[in-house]
Amino acid sequence: MRDEFRRKTVRFIEEHRLFGAEDKVLVAVSGGADSVALLQVLLQEGYRCVAAHCNFQLRGEEADRDEAFVRGLCREKGVELHVTRFPTAEYAREHGISLEMAARELRYAWFEQVRRDTGAAVIAVAHHRDDNVETFLLNLVRGTGINGLKGMRPVRGCVVRPLLSVGREDILRYLQAMGQPYVTDSTNLQDIVTRNKLRLDVLPLLRTINPSVSEAIAATAERLSEVAVVYRSAMEEACRRVTDGQGNIHIARLLAETAPQAVLFELLHPKGFNATQLQDIFRSLSAVSGKRFHAPGFELLRDREWLWVRARGQAEAEPVLRTEFCRVDATFEPPRSPQIACLDADRLQGRSLVVRKWQAGDRFVPLGMKGFKRVRDYLRDRKRSLFEKERQYVVEGGGDIVWLVGERIDQRFRVTEQTRRVLLLWVEPPVEESRQAALPPGKD
Repeated sequence: MRDEFRRKTVRFIEEHRLFGAEDKVLVAVSGGADSVALLQVLLQEGYRCVAAHCNFQLRGEEADRDEAFVRGLCREKGVELHVTRFPTAEYAREHGISLEMAARELRYAWFEQVRRDTGAAVIAVAHHRDDNVETFLLNLVRGTGINGLKGMRPVRGCVVRPLLSVGREDILRYLQAMGQPYVTDSTNLQDIVTRNKLRLDVLPLLRTINPSVSEAIAATAERLSEVAVVYRSAMEEACRRVTDGQGNIHIARLLAETAPQAVLFELLHPKGFNATQLQDIFRSLSAVSGKRFHAPGFELLRDREWLWVRARGQAEAEPVLRTEFCRVDATFEPPRSPQIACLDADRLQGRSLVVRKWQAGDRFVPLGMKGFKRVRDYLRDRKRSLFEKERQYVVEGGGDIVWLVGERIDQRFRVTEQTRRVLLLWVEPPVEESRQAALPPGKD
């Protein structure tokens, strides 16, 4: 049994290239069966090991017992040991997080510090196949995408998991065969109630159907991990096809995708939109435009052709109006940027110019037209979204709109052959240009 356990562990290390024969390995040792077996098998295989133990000061004498056991074990094995004590409960209160999350943040930050200080290549933790199966089932029960069904990965940054190919029973038999003692490991700080239900009730029931259910689920998670690589690549391409580079989503392009709901999930779930909202957003694609959806940090608008997405709670910088006078001569060339207005200065003489958001009732004579047009109607005809309308500014002078910023000037203040002085207007920061959204080539 000892040899089989060692062979499976070494094969897993080599197949997944967790670390090399010459690498120093920092082993997280709690004193429980899993971490003791991990340290023992790595030492037997000749790997250079350094140990690290965390005392979270949550279980009184039991935590001190675990620390004393690990100190004795490492002294017996001749392994360099680093120990720390965390004020875990205080940290959790200060940061408003659970004890489990507090312990996780504290230990992994410290592990990384010790890894750098000791020159270790990796941090080895003792998660095994049954932990992986429980994580798979827990995510499945709670609801998850393909990433949640991949289970634990052998490598995550500098953290490696050499025992994912062996189960809890394999570990216990290995330690028994070695005559190696350990302490009862109750320091994982995970959701004991839920995991115990899976471990003690669900998995035994599943084993009546398939005695090798743990191995089957672990193999499925491994295959899904490979599938996830393909899925991720395909989704990244799809997300590029349907967005404008700023996170806004072209509806027709989205609906043309093979799995539009999956693409929508990948785009919006990271922004905080939950599963129910994502269903409602998808249904809105066949409904009338104008509906808004809110996540903690983002707002989404279902417009005619687009799903517009913008951050919430960010103060919008108020634009400052800038002006410059210049004389018209043979060298004068009017600017071509829609962000700069070129007006007849003499027609504006005596007017105090201000920049402001447009208001209901505002009207002007758009360049090239003869009659007045309401700003509201102009923006509607230009098919501007509600988000764009909310960001629209005008420059007013003497009660007249002289420039719809980024759009058109008023016909009455245009430069003509009789113009001798020109007034250039612009705002800082520049108002976002009317969007002609950049999309990859393809059919709409």
